[in-house]
Amino acid sequence: MNFDHVIKILNGLLADNNSDTFNSSWIRKHAPHCYQFIYKNIRTELGHIDWDRVTFALDRKFQRRWVPGQKPKSRIPYEDSSEVAAVLKKYREKLYVFITCTNQDERRMQDVISIALVRLAQYGNLSAKKEIIKLIQYAIDDWIDRYHCLSHWRGYDEEIQRRLETCIRHYRYTGSFLNYVFLTLVYAGRSLYPLYECSLDEPIAFDSKRNKIENVVQDPETNEIFLYKRTHFDP
Repeated sequence: MNFDHVIKILNGLLADNNSDTFNSSWIRKHAPHCYQFIYKNIRTELGHIDWDRVTFALDRKFQRRWVPGQKPKSRIPYEDSSEVAAVLKKYREKLYVFITCTNQDERRMQDVISIALVRLAQYGNLSAKKEIIKLIQYAIDDWIDRYHCLSHWRGYDEEIQRRLETCIRHYRYTGSFLNYVFLTLVYAGRSLYPLYECSLDEPIAFDSKRNKIENVVQDPETNEIFLYKRTHFDP
């Protein structure tokens, strides 16, 4: 038995049973030999069972039926660069995929590396969280340049980091983490005001005597700077 054979068996069982959901206990009950193979051979760099690798290899229609184990209990945050190094050592020659990604294999490698670091971060490793944020930021910078739907995020570096931290904390599904981040930014970015799509020296559309810079105001309570949109009825 090898990994491909295990995946073939699981795909067949899921098709025959037509279960709405499944998890590790379901596999142990319906395919004990497969579970035993996974338990012994499919491990992360730190020795945990790598269910992400298993479920990602299944037919796409079955992937979303996976119900992960319970959310990791809150743990005291800690710094451990050795855990991060154990992950990166295996993929050091593949880290370029976060800077340039041109095919499906490289996109898959983005997810393999990022999910491994996300799982560490979810256990409380702050070093892993810093590393995954740094790597994903390269991909986000590329998205902002390439996709109009994300162009409004240019200049919102702090908000991007907050969104990334939220994605890391809430990620449960074992599909593409990069897609999860991408869609999160698409939906969350719809209400953003584009910071770099116009010059503040340009005249206001309905008032050629005033420039847009005159509409920049500062909230006296929060000190937040934003563009105030005047209307035709403003004095």
